[in-house]
Amino acid sequence: MSFLQRLLIGLGMNGKGVAPASPPSVLPGISPTRGEIAEAPTCATSTSHAKVHLAHAEANVLDAWALTDDTVPSGGEAEFVEDGKRKVRALPISSLVGETPGRAEGGAAGTVKPDCFRHPRRLGAILIPSVLLLTALVALGLQWADKAFPPPIEGAMDVSAEVLDKDGQLLRAFATNDGLWRLKTTVADVDPRFLEMLIAYEDQRFRDHNGVDPLALGRAALQFVTNGRIVSGASTLSMQVARLIEPRRERTLTAKLLQLARAIQIERRLNKDQILDLYLTRAPYGGNLEGVRAASLAWFGKEPRRLSVAEAALLVALPQLPEKRRPDRNLSAAEAARKRVLTRMAVAKVIGEGEIERADMTAVPNRRLQLPAHAAHLAEAALRKKPKVLRHHTTLRRDIQDGLEAVAREGAAKLGPKVSVAMVMADIRSGEIVGEVGSAAYFDASRAGWIDMTRVTRSPGSTLKPFIYGLAFEEGLVSQETIIEDRPADFFGYRPRNFDMSYQGDVSVRQALQLSLNVPAIRLLDAVGPTRLMVRFRRADVRPALPPNEAPGLAIGLGGVGITLRDVVQLYAGLANRGWPVRLGNGIEGQAAPIDGEPLLSTLAAWHVADILSDVLPPAGSFQRGIAYKTGTSYGYRDAWSVGFDGRYVLGVWVGRPDNGAVPGLTGYGAAAPFLFEAFAKSGIAITPLPDAPAGAVRLAQADLPISQRRFSMTASGLLSASAREPAPQIVFPPEGARVELGAMSRETMMPLTLKLQGGRAPFRWLANGRPLPDVTRRRTSQWLPDGGGYSTLTVIDAIGRAASVRVFVE
Repeated sequence: MSFLQRLLIGLGMNGKGVAPASPPSVLPGISPTRGEIAEAPTCATSTSHAKVHLAHAEANVLDAWALTDDTVPSGGEAEFVEDGKRKVRALPISSLVGETPGRAEGGAAGTVKPDCFRHPRRLGAILIPSVLLLTALVALGLQWADKAFPPPIEGAMDVSAEVLDKDGQLLRAFATNDGLWRLKTTVADVDPRFLEMLIAYEDQRFRDHNGVDPLALGRAALQFVTNGRIVSGASTLSMQVARLIEPRRERTLTAKLLQLARAIQIERRLNKDQILDLYLTRAPYGGNLEGVRAASLAWFGKEPRRLSVAEAALLVALPQLPEKRRPDRNLSAAEAARKRVLTRMAVAKVIGEGEIERADMTAVPNRRLQLPAHAAHLAEAALRKKPKVLRHHTTLRRDIQDGLEAVAREGAAKLGPKVSVAMVMADIRSGEIVGEVGSAAYFDASRAGWIDMTRVTRSPGSTLKPFIYGLAFEEGLVSQETIIEDRPADFFGYRPRNFDMSYQGDVSVRQALQLSLNVPAIRLLDAVGPTRLMVRFRRADVRPALPPNEAPGLAIGLGGVGITLRDVVQLYAGLANRGWPVRLGNGIEGQAAPIDGEPLLSTLAAWHVADILSDVLPPAGSFQRGIAYKTGTSYGYRDAWSVGFDGRYVLGVWVGRPDNGAVPGLTGYGAAAPFLFEAFAKSGIAITPLPDAPAGAVRLAQADLPISQRRFSMTASGLLSASAREPAPQIVFPPEGARVELGAMSRETMMPLTLKLQGGRAPFRWLANGRPLPDVTRRRTSQWLPDGGGYSTLTVIDAIGRAASVRVFVE
């Protein structure tokens, strides 16, 4: 007999769920002839109490059978027969029943040994371990099933890739592979009041249950029975998360039970905040929007960190019926759903009665906004570089990026359908790019917006001229007020001409750079050498592209070389950084850093250049903002440039056609410079003053310059010709024999005497009565304080030993 059969028999069953049909005569202790219940034999190991209990139990069973069995004769009744000291119940035996098993010969009834398995203790000893074993097996089975079929939590982590600015603000997001805007959202990303409203509306006991709320289930079942329809649901937030990460179209009892099981599995693996994170990330909000962040950006244009009560209520209401309640398609349904949330008693306790009326009066947005899509080219580059990374951090600043993109977009619209605009803004101290615009409109095919024009090699026009002048300042060839010729010139067959085909004649170096005259720049480049200029560019880690198999020539000063906008900005960053070069980053990784090595220009030369450029007139309609800037226009009106800097940031602007087509009338000053000033204004940054003049830096008037720097000219052999023309020094004040009153006779405080000279070569040494004055000076004006009155002789000696003297009388 099997264990199960024995267990069922012990419970009074026959294995089929019914009582045994054996006649009473086969039961132990019953006489087959009289139906008397005799003293039942017991197991040898049973106690006396067990014997009595078993006898009573069997008697009760026999009573039940006897009173209901059809073997009782018609008209016959059960009778009680005295058996010794006990009154026992005698049952009549039907005459139709033949000899029963156990009947002895002669009608004597035999006795049947009782089944010891019916003993209560023996039954408990078998039944209790069996139940425990069965419970353990069920628990092990559930544990195995939980591990074998875990909830798809890992798959739920599929979210949109994001590109963030330096401060963690969203610049651009990319849709998931299935086309959804699903931005990762955590509890820390949303307004705490929104979370309180969500829990109060969806799952008030969320913090207390383990995935399933028995009270909510009971309430929902009672309402269903009472009303005959579903009045309210019993889904917890954990159950909703289970449905979101493992969606099922069918609405069957099996699907609901699986959802319950999944909720319990999720609660075992995640804490409450992590479960909320999944809900906040995957809750549907209509269309291809999933998650609170995507919905907040699409409907309100802001991150969900600071939601109003009205905004929070709408975001609580939408996930129940996201398509039917979309504000842009069914505004009335969205308003009604929001009102339902606001008037829920549990929600009202969270927000307060006064807030409900104000929130209900707030208009619901009726159109969906575009999610942030800034720095398109940089974002694409970041995604290509690390396609498996979900969050890409950049060095950009979103406020600056917004301003630059707005200027580029609006400016390009004014210039024509095929013209694009590119910009790069960088920190001159660190080299980090804080703003970058690759094109005016990324999705505009007419402007080839997908091409990143910050990395395309183009002709720089006149933007490299400041570095030519810087080299000339560094070598002492010129000063700011040195006169230089702007006339037609022939440099061994190369005949540069000015942009407007006119010439200014004699101009100062300062004017030549500010007016961006071509001939003076080539005169200076011819003196310093094109190769030396290229070497300086290499110090800044910039290598302009030359025509194949050609050495650097004078044409590089006017744009005869290829360079990118990023490289131009990197050169100007070194110029603005007091001559010390800095390497720009790529906006994604930390490659930005100062460049160790020799300076791009000396600090004094860099100051002279910046001082000249800071005084260039701003373009029409722009205000002077303390910016030093330079413009450039390439040959054929193909590229317009403008690069400017203050004491902290440098900004480069390029305007032109990506297909290298000509744009008639396109110039750096007329097209690019206005964008430069407007971009500085709209970037939101405060202008940092330019650095102060370094020690020894001074702007001398033309009359105070030494003869060698008064005029810059070259001989036919390439030598400076200024040194052969300087006249001998001559003292012009005081004149010979003059009487000067300085207070010597009246014993008043002596006043100094001003000394002036002309000609000569600096520096100059003054002597009074044969004794040198304390300082050697390059100026042609000096002062002398006499020791007393009377005649004195004043002498000046220039750098090559020529002298001049006068005799005066001091009163």
